[in-house]
Amino acid sequence: MADEESAADIAGRVALERVYACLDAGQSFRLEAGAGAGKTYSLEKALRRLIVQRGTDLVRKRQQIGCITFTNVAKDEIIARVQAHPAVRPETIHGFCWSLLQDFQSDLRTVVPALPGWADRLAEAGAEALGSRTVKYDLGYPRVTPDEVSLKHEDVLLVMIELLTRPKFRQVLSTRYPVLLIDEYQDTDAGFVDALKQHFLDTGTGPVIGLFGDHWQKIYGEGCGAVEHAALEAIDKNANFRSAEPIVAVLNRMRPGLDQIASDPDAQGEARVFHSNAWPGQRRTGGHWAGDTSPEAARAYADHLKRRLGDEGWDFAVERTKILMLSHSVLAKEQGYSTIQSIYGRFNGAWLKKEDPHIKFLADQLEPAVAAFQAQRYGEMFEALGAGRPSIRQHQDKVAWTQSLEELFKLRTSGSIGEVIDLIRGQPHIHLPEAVLEREQRLADAGPEPIEGESSRVTQLRKLRDVAYTELMAVDAFIDGHTPFATKHGVKGAEFENVLVIVGRGWNIYNFAQMLERLNRGPPADKVESFESNRNLFYVACSRPKRRLAVLFTQVLNAAAMAEVTQLFGATNVVALPANPLPTAAA
Repeated sequence: MADEESAADIAGRVALERVYACLDAGQSFRLEAGAGAGKTYSLEKALRRLIVQRGTDLVRKRQQIGCITFTNVAKDEIIARVQAHPAVRPETIHGFCWSLLQDFQSDLRTVVPALPGWADRLAEAGAEALGSRTVKYDLGYPRVTPDEVSLKHEDVLLVMIELLTRPKFRQVLSTRYPVLLIDEYQDTDAGFVDALKQHFLDTGTGPVIGLFGDHWQKIYGEGCGAVEHAALEAIDKNANFRSAEPIVAVLNRMRPGLDQIASDPDAQGEARVFHSNAWPGQRRTGGHWAGDTSPEAARAYADHLKRRLGDEGWDFAVERTKILMLSHSVLAKEQGYSTIQSIYGRFNGAWLKKEDPHIKFLADQLEPAVAAFQAQRYGEMFEALGAGRPSIRQHQDKVAWTQSLEELFKLRTSGSIGEVIDLIRGQPHIHLPEAVLEREQRLADAGPEPIEGESSRVTQLRKLRDVAYTELMAVDAFIDGHTPFATKHGVKGAEFENVLVIVGRGWNIYNFAQMLERLNRGPPADKVESFESNRNLFYVACSRPKRRLAVLFTQVLNAAAMAEVTQLFGATNVVALPANPLPTAAA
């Protein structure tokens, strides 16, 4: 029958019924939904059931279901899915925390002065204490005025963790939010999760806590990762509604602890590994490059495989196929950001993972704001810039914003990164993050010329400011389009018909061949965190496609790593590429 439940449908339904049972019994739980399992669908169904069963009563009592999301985009999606029902409050973690903290002004005035950096800020403002100032949080920029102080983003979580130690605050949270659901729990701040465990799960008090996520998809360093607690009912969702059976089979062998059932076991698909072990050239040595081919050979192997897959029917149109680069052997020069890569040397996380404050601001805030302005989505533009709802009371205010942004657009294509930063710094209505301002001040204190013994971070910023801004635009395009680290368009949660993953060296913390060697036997005790970072990123990359997965290793696979990929993919799906990948000349 056409409407007969598939095995995956049954697995999904059973998991959802267990979630419902926990909510009915007031039992906290953790739903572990692997890649493609439909975690957001389960969250939406849980919210809708709560609305049907308890929505009217919650609204009457002025209570809500708290729903913490990882991004504002996810928050807006949930609002749309539940049709903005007043019994549900979707918020980012900062928004959720502030919804409670703002009503505890006297507590805030005692806690804030002890937070990092606030003693100096108050001293600079000539204030020994907060006095009667109102504590606010809106744009995330710290500020002290005679009437108020404004918190930065990091302050909010620190204050939340502190106030959770206080019984009255916990009582207010529990009363206002009798149910607290956390989306993408693995990426939630570890300190906040520890506080929930200590003050609620350990004591058997507080709201019903529901965690939705997958700790194998934690690829951001600040997240809590796996959450284990005796008070949490562990629920696995053993279904995969994204990928064809051959890909699901690989994921299951990679992760036997969470076996998934493909929604259509007869769907056509493939999962193959291609390796460059036959390359006769001198492999690279030293630290983070050891074992890789030359950059020229890496590019040649990538081009060779793309031609081969294209001949087999792969459509490399951007809307059909995603190429994910877990490698730096494809030269940055070809991508248009070679200078930025050279500035940070082996510390790729500074730019690729946007750990550098300047790159993070420009890539995660300014560039999305530019795109939103060009599309005339002004609300999104203000949000990207952290400007909230700016005060535009008269025509001149609008003109000022427009002129500033038009000047900025011109400078993006003709100026340097430093010139763009200086332009923004000179605008009264666009604010730079505190971390950027602090680094700019350290550079200013060091003087206009490099000095002996100068801090490496000061030297890096000095060089970064001279780089053409177009390189930053190229970095942003590469991160957004070719790595699982992209956040603007949610690559981590995205799916594509075909995915080509290119795996090589060049990372300061990633060695995927070494990870494969340890996948079954486990890592040394002091390498667990590094191993999980490697494993999770590889899992996320391999779990994106719906039909076809190809993994190209430009780094050498030793016998142990080769045995592991053979076990994961099957001997017939591990393909040795030719010693010479070029059609005419040697690599």
